[in-house]
Amino acid sequence: MITRKLFNSIDEIQRVQYYATLSPEDVGFHSPDGSVIVDAKSFIGLFGLDFTKPVLVVSEDEHFHNQIKNIGETVAQEDME
Repeated sequence: MITRKLFNSIDEIQRVQYYATLSPEDVGFHSPDGSVIVDAKSFIGLFGLDFTKPVLVVSEDEHFHNQIKNIGETVAQEDME
């Protein structure tokens, strides 16, 4: 599953990271073009992405995606281009 998100604060990113650490599945943050992929459970990894733009949150954990649905702004595919 992929959720497209735009985060407006470090607090929002940290909340998503917290839920990622609780997930039994892998969770990744991907740049829109897929050139940068970081482990959402890694605090250091989060520095590898530009969060001023929308990112892809990727995980097979549906419960995780439900937990983060109200964090940040969910972005439509056409708004990422």
